Amino acid sequence: MTKIIRILVPTCLALAMPAIAQAQVAGSTLVGVSIAEMRDVALGWSAKRQILGQPIYNDNNERVGTVDDAIVSSDKAVTYAIINAGSFLAVAKHDVAVAVSKLTLVDNKPVLPGATKEALKSAPPFEYAK
Repeated sequence: MTKIIRILVPTCLALAMPAIAQAQVAGSTLVGVSIAEMRDVALGWSAKRQILGQPIYNDNNERVGTVDDAIVSSDKAVTYAIINAGSFLAVAKHDVAVAVSKLTLVDNKPVLPGATKEALKSAPPFEYAK
C-alpha cells in the first residue's frame, strides 16, 4: 500500500503542476507571470527601490536633486529621468527631464556631470501631458 502511495502522490503532483502554473487566470487572460518568467522578474530591478527617490550628484559630489520618476519609451527603454531640483521634501518642486544617457554611475551614485542646482532650477520645468 505504501508503494502505491509513494507512486501516486508524485504522479498526482506532476499532473497538477500545469494547472497550478496556470492558476492566475481571469477569463482567458494570464494575470501574472509564468513560472519561466518568474526567474527574470526575481533577478530584474525595481525602479521604485533602485531609482526613484535616489539623490543625483554632480561631479563635485554636490547633491543637485532627486529622481522623482523615470520615463519608459514604447520600446521598453528608460529614456529620461525626471529630476526634482526643488527644495527639500518637494516644497517649491521643480521637475526637469534629463536624458538617462547624460547620467553616469560613480561610486554607485548617479552623477549628472557639470550640473548645479541653480542650472537645473533655471531649466524649463517638465510637465506631464494632460
